[in-house]
Amino acid sequence: MPAVSCTAIGVARVRAAEARRPDPLFEDPYAAAFISAAGADATSPDPGKLTADQLRWRAGIAFHISIRTRFFDDYLHSAVDSGIRQVVILGAGLDTRAFRLSSCAADVHWFELDLPEVLAFKQTVLDQQRATARCDRKTVAVDLAADWAASLRGAGFSPSSPTAWLAEGLLVYLDRSTAEHVLTVATGMSASGSRLAAERGDLAAQVAATAARDRPDEASSLWQGGLDGGVPAWLADNGWRTTTHDVTEVATSYGRQPPASARSGFVTATR
Repeated sequence: MPAVSCTAIGVARVRAAEARRPDPLFEDPYAAAFISAAGADATSPDPGKLTADQLRWRAGIAFHISIRTRFFDDYLHSAVDSGIRQVVILGAGLDTRAFRLSSCAADVHWFELDLPEVLAFKQTVLDQQRATARCDRKTVAVDLAADWAASLRGAGFSPSSPTAWLAEGLLVYLDRSTAEHVLTVATGMSASGSRLAAERGDLAAQVAATAARDRPDEASSLWQGGLDGGVPAWLADNGWRTTTHDVTEVATSYGRQPPASARSGFVTATR
């Protein structure tokens, strides 16, 4: 898989670790299988060889991933429970919500968009695990930097039906132009009542303020900034009613103590 797609293995590693906790924020029975299938691509730095600053950085990223996974789980639960029957996961990676969320019913049309090699790897592992989606799940192999709207419609997507969009861990890997393109296409295909959730987009600022030697991970070196924290403003300027959620407040509501370095957050929006 491309380097940027291999970061999905790192995210799966965090999800698997969270699931092993005595008080997990979520369950993901497939995360460990992805790590096993990835082999050498799933290796991570030896903690014994990392500095205190490097360990703090990795702990902060893992914390963010765990909190955002639960937050976006809750977002999708809420969207489906409200009556939305069309979900689109942008840059789906190794997301398994179509298999693990209890709110996913047979009448929910679920679309996962990502590069073909990512979706192929994912499907191979899911087939080996004999995983069965709880909803009408379809994968759409596309490059989100290109014109992907036609491919999504061709898979059965209906622009006239309200949609719950999710861009999790995606926009920061894109440059500003591409991030705006992705949001513009989604906005143009969103009927009234549609919802959208994403990260607020300010993690890139943390990278800029942290020396590369203190960031021992495969992800942050690939970040291009996205909208540099401007996701809520962009959505508000383009017809969405937005709400921002600070990661420290979200974490506290889940009974987790956020690290002092936590400065990110999320945005939810309604069309």
